[in-house]
Order: sequence, then C-alpha cells, then structure tokens
Amino acid sequence: MSSPPRTPLVVLGAGLTGLSAAWHARGPVLLVEREARVGGHARSHRRDGFTFDVTGHWLHLRDPSIKALVEGLFQPGELATVARRTCIHSHGVQLPYPFQANLHGLPLEVVQECLVGYVAAREQAARGAPEPQTFVGFAEARFGAGIAKHFFVPYNRKLWGEHLERLTADWVSRYIPIPDTAQVIGGAIGLSQEGLGYNASFLVPTAGGIDAVPERMRAGLARRPEVELRLGSDIDEVDVVGRRIKLGAEADWRSYDALVSTIPLPELVRRIAAAPAEIRDAAGALRHVRWRYLDIAVGAPAPCDYHWVYVPEPRLPFFRVGVYSNAAPRMAPAGCSGLYVELNERTGPIDLAGVYAGLVEVGALRAAEDVRFVEVRVVEHAYVVFDAAYAAARAAVLGWLEGQGIHSCGRYGGWIYNSMEDCLLAGRAASEWAAARLAGQEPR
Repeated sequence: MSSPPRTPLVVLGAGLTGLSAAWHARGPVLLVEREARVGGHARSHRRDGFTFDVTGHWLHLRDPSIKALVEGLFQPGELATVARRTCIHSHGVQLPYPFQANLHGLPLEVVQECLVGYVAAREQAARGAPEPQTFVGFAEARFGAGIAKHFFVPYNRKLWGEHLERLTADWVSRYIPIPDTAQVIGGAIGLSQEGLGYNASFLVPTAGGIDAVPERMRAGLARRPEVELRLGSDIDEVDVVGRRIKLGAEADWRSYDALVSTIPLPELVRRIAAAPAEIRDAAGALRHVRWRYLDIAVGAPAPCDYHWVYVPEPRLPFFRVGVYSNAAPRMAPAGCSGLYVELNERTGPIDLAGVYAGLVEVGALRAAEDVRFVEVRVVEHAYVVFDAAYAAARAAVLGWLEGQGIHSCGRYGGWIYNSMEDCLLAGRAASEWAAARLAGQEPR
C-alpha cells in the first residue's frame, strides 16, 4: 500500500482548542475528531423545537483578539450580550450570587455564624496564618467557618462527590469571587452585592445553541484547502518514535512533524505504546469527575428569571439548575422553557418526582405536569480533580510528551480547569508552538 503524504501538523480532537489550533495554523494541518461533529463539550442537542447545550455553556470573553475571532464568526444581531442573573438557594430562600457577599435573608443565626466566622478568619489571616493546602481549608481561611459550612462545603460536596476531601485549592483563585470586608458586611445587612466574579456578563448565539461557535469555525476551516478535517475517526495509536498516528478509519499510518493533542491526557497516554511505566502510572493518577444531568423540556415559561442557581442544600437531588431559555429565548418554543439539572448522584435510578419537587422549590418549574420530556445525559470528563497527586502527575506526563514532540493542551489535553475562551487561547498558543517546531526553533 502507498502511504498518505506526510502532514506537517496533526491536531487530535476538534473541540474548541483543536479547532482554534487548526484555525491559527500557518500551513497544512490534519484535524482528527472521533465524533461525527465538531465542538467537544461545546455542542448542542435538539428535539421538538428545544435546544439543549451540554449544561451551561456561556461565553465570557476578555481577550480582545478572541472576542474579535468569535464575533467575526457571526453576522450583526446573531450574538447577544447578556447580563448574568445568578442566585443561590439556601435554607429555603433565594440569595443573589455570590453567597459570601449576599447573606441577607438567611436565618439570623446563620448570618451571625457566617459573620463571626468571617471576622475570625480575617483576624487569623492578619496574624500570618499558613497558606491552606486543601479547598476546604481555603474556604475556611478566606471566608470563615460559617460561610464554608453553609455554602462552600455542602455545594462542592455535591459537585465533586467523594473527591472533595482530597481537593486542593489550586483551581479556585480565578473562579471564586473574593469580596472585601465592606461587601461582606453590606451584603449581610441587605445591600445587594452583584456583578462580582469573572462572568458578570456573557455572549449567547441568538438563534440558540452554543454549537454555533464550533460549527462556524468548522465552516471556516472547510474553505481552507490546506486543512483536512477527519470526523468519525478515533485514534488507535500514536507512534512517538516514528512520528505517526494510526486512525481507526484508515488502514495506513499518518506521519507528522508536529502533533497537538486536545484529547483527555490519560487517553492520549493510553494510545502511546512506547510510554514508559512511570508515565503510565502518572497518567493513571489523574482523576476526573463524571457528571450526570438532565435536559428537561417544559411546556410553560419558567417562573424564575435567573440563568442558573446554585443549590448547596444536601436534601435536594441536584447542585445546579440552569434555564437555557432565560438566556437565549429561541432555545425553547414560544411559551416554553428548557432546563438543565446537574444531579448529585452519578449512577443508579433517578427519582424524577423528587427532582420535579426540588425544581418547584427553587423556582425553575411551576408544576411537574408542565414537563414535556426529559433526556438523561452523561459527561464522562466534566471536571479535573485537583488532589495531592495532581501537580506532580500532570507535570510528569506533559513534560514527557513535550520531549516526544507532542503538545497536549486545552481543558482535558492540558488537564486543567478553564473556560471556553481559555480553550481558544490554548489552541492559538498550540499553533505557535507548532510553527516554531516546524521552523526548527525551540518552542516558546
């Protein structure tokens, strides 16, 4: 058999990072995706006029060049800027987000416990307390024992499951709003402290569905003859010695000069037969959280106006609920609404009656009878687990791969916690790495 011609750059995975790497590439590139469509987790499902993303996928864009890229994919009016409406359901009341800056409305004894704990934590910090090593320690040290007890610990126990006790604080600096003392006190006496956090506003495609972003990128790449996109092609093996990959859909190997991978880091190592035992062990030490959630089509408008609500209450069967159609009305038919419900339990039967009762309590559903249909969804790789083994295992795997001429990046390729904008930035950086490598220079 004759072998296919050598491809200077091969990109594994056509999620946002892989699409961005191909988009910014300066020469021929082969983009490989095992699914039948692009987008990774930035995809949408449609049924009976309803559109559901893979839970809440909201575009928070800060980098001017990435904002220009995304806006350039759409015509005027096809993107809308939405001011975030988010809340917390705790102790039977609805609080503005974030909890730590909006305690007013909670039972007075809870407010007192939270404020006393906050003051004690500030006093301890002023005395030079050591840096906390765990996430729970971070929450207690920064916000106090009361706020940790009533929000951060119960909410994150539901989200992370059994991993919470091993979680470090490495991922929190950007994603958890840290109000100052005036904001904490103001929020406790009824002065609403809104607009805090990195995602105070976001962009949505007005036609509905976050998959519009990757699909527009795919269409743009299709107009470039130097880009080859292979959909429905899993990667059987990566030969780091011969610099070639074996696709499940092809008989021959594909040769490359530079390889960018955005597939989950342990999955990449599993496909490299030459990976030494210590690298396989390191990859095996990398943990992730699997999510199960519901897409719910409702034949009535949502009785709430929020985009999503955090639910720390242990008695309720979900930890977060979002209303797609409150952010993008065309994601549901007129007079209807669409919800996503992220469940506490990852396996076993689902108590739909309990879910509906909980949704009525948090204001996302008027009555169970309004539900038209429910789809159960599973995200195998949802969040990366930042435990004690994380940093060393990740560094070992990524370092070894770089030594083999492979740049692994993105949320799962880099095994990190990031946003959609970060993925687009990572893809661009990967294209720069590849250009430097192909030019025979040391990658930056």
